[in-house]
Amino acid sequence: MPRTRPPTPTLPAADFLVIGSGVAGLRAAIGLNRAGRVLVLTKGSPAEGSSIYAQGGVAVAPEEDDIALHRDDTVRAGKGLCRPEAVQVLVEEGPARVQELIRWGARFDRAGDGYALAREAAHSRHRILRAGGDATGTEMVRVLLERARSLPQIAWRDHHFTIDLLLDPHGRCVGALVLDESSGAVKQVRAKAVVLATGGAGQIYARTTNPPVATGDGIAMAYRAGALVEDMEFVQFHPTALYLPATPQLLLTEAMRGEGAVLRNIKGEVFMKRYHEMAEMAPRDIVSRAIWNEMVATSARHVYLDVTHLDPGFIRSRFPTIYATCLRYDVDITEEMVPVCPSAHFMMGGVWTDTRGATSVPGLFAAGEVACAGVHGANRLASNSLLEGLVFGARAAEAAAEYAGHLRPERGASFERDLAVGEAEDGRGDHLDMEKLLNSLRRLMWEQVGIIRSGQRLLSALTQLEKWEERLRDPCRTRRELEVRNMVTVGRLVTTAALQREHSLGAHFRSDHPEEFGSGWERHIHLQANASARAPVGGAGVTE
Repeated sequence: MPRTRPPTPTLPAADFLVIGSGVAGLRAAIGLNRAGRVLVLTKGSPAEGSSIYAQGGVAVAPEEDDIALHRDDTVRAGKGLCRPEAVQVLVEEGPARVQELIRWGARFDRAGDGYALAREAAHSRHRILRAGGDATGTEMVRVLLERARSLPQIAWRDHHFTIDLLLDPHGRCVGALVLDESSGAVKQVRAKAVVLATGGAGQIYARTTNPPVATGDGIAMAYRAGALVEDMEFVQFHPTALYLPATPQLLLTEAMRGEGAVLRNIKGEVFMKRYHEMAEMAPRDIVSRAIWNEMVATSARHVYLDVTHLDPGFIRSRFPTIYATCLRYDVDITEEMVPVCPSAHFMMGGVWTDTRGATSVPGLFAAGEVACAGVHGANRLASNSLLEGLVFGARAAEAAAEYAGHLRPERGASFERDLAVGEAEDGRGDHLDMEKLLNSLRRLMWEQVGIIRSGQRLLSALTQLEKWEERLRDPCRTRRELEVRNMVTVGRLVTTAALQREHSLGAHFRSDHPEEFGSGWERHIHLQANASARAPVGGAGVTE
């Protein structure tokens, strides 16, 4: 007999749904406020998202002549696979979006009469704006959240997990299926347009800097709805995450290397000069593989990040969060080297969008890490992600409002209704052990689809992922089950795309094809659940 659920509050009527409340989602909600009623849905709470963990800063060209250099640095880091029009939008509109944030009360670090600007890997100039030394994401989310919560047209529902997107008979996105995590009730919520801003999928890997909520839900649900996903093989591994047994994988921002930190192997030897002329300031993919090679060569599980030669007072003031956190784990970074290891950090690929955030599904828009607007190419330039969230969150809002404005009035009505779904029976012995499957998935992705890949290992991983996906076709009833289903789907997409890109490029490295810029390197890998759906104009569509 199904158990009786307690009554659950109704969701506010909305013209627009924004799924996610990081930088991109908040900026989209703020932009949509003028166009109608906005409902922001967040699984868990806003404090659990990836944006608040962003340490390094936000890249913004402070001078007119630096805009072109910022564009060139972005394209160079992306190995030429960036879409030029998207990069141009990012660097041209970025300064205005950051100034807007400052007008709303953002407190970025200052130096004398101006702002303190740092330099990070692959940047040709000092252009990284930071807050609180190493707490830029936290400050940006604070300002955006305060601004958004002050606007009367925006309603909020935390602890609401979006299960799937709703499509009408014409294939247009008209809302979402939502799980109330508190009551277990499932709601069908309609809206004129939906903006996905659900973040990344780092949790598919055994080692990641991402918080537990980064399970790829937006990519998976958009894919199931028939949206095109692009370049899923490009997963960025941050070179330096804290490596200590039984401790969180704290990211140690590459701004530390920008301020003079050096990498040493387990023997204490500096090594980056052997891999790249820029040494510690080389692009992230090169630094991550160099560290991995040193770990293999020395049979070690980590290398060291060394700032002990720098002034202790400077380190404590410049990186207060990192200093205090490491100290909690009995590591004083001013006196001893820090053990670090690469960890999965950022998805360059995602749901394909144009430069206005529109996906291949009418009525569905996306911004931030869940999206692939084309600004990152094969390897993201450091500190471009927060900027991307601001710029394309605002653009997605403009495009969604414009789309909704052309709809017939009868399609604008929002409603919700309870859905009858089966309850999990006690003692479901035939059902998968989700935690066991999750651990197996994360190990598989780390070992077979990680920093260094090969065709043989990718094929082996894909076979296992397809088996898991088949076993997960039964209805999922809890948030955890739904997350694991999404993670398996995203893992399969990453693996499939990695197999199709047979040569190495940027963050995608094939040990069986280490050469870069092989035949067809410039194509984008497109995957789509519904092969009959129309690919974007100019797309080199590869469909399943």
